[in-house]
Amino acid sequence: MAGIESIVEEKQTQQKVVDREKTCPLLLRVFCSTGRHHSPGEYSNGQVPTNELQIYTWMDATLKELTQLVKDVNPETRRKGTYFDFAVVYADRGSQFRMREIGVTCSGQKGADDMKTLSQAKFCIGDYMDINITPPNRLPPQRRARPY
Repeated sequence: MAGIESIVEEKQTQQKVVDREKTCPLLLRVFCSTGRHHSPGEYSNGQVPTNELQIYTWMDATLKELTQLVKDVNPETRRKGTYFDFAVVYADRGSQFRMREIGVTCSGQKGADDMKTLSQAKFCIGDYMDINITPPNRLPPQRRARPY
């Protein structure tokens, strides 16, 4: 019997390069809370949580870049070991809001999700970003089982 080889090709997803000098930024509406994510119900009926942070950015912005922008305006999040658990909040077809976790960064440490971009996380313009901030004296956020 002739030798049979199996070749596995790893497909690299091509990232569209965004020219930030020529591309208009999008408005990212960010809602931060300490110790937990906001519930999806807090985004219903045209309402949003009160602690909104508005960031103008691009689809190639990384979670680490967004972490730094939150730390710039929120001094208590600057301590080393602070965790930032990112989730996208979006409206489904039935106008119910859903939340999908996309990654975690940690202040002062490199992590697997640091270089994940908004486009890699399948963020759509008009979605909200919900960030659970966990101070260094608490346990890091627990990852939920992914539904896919």
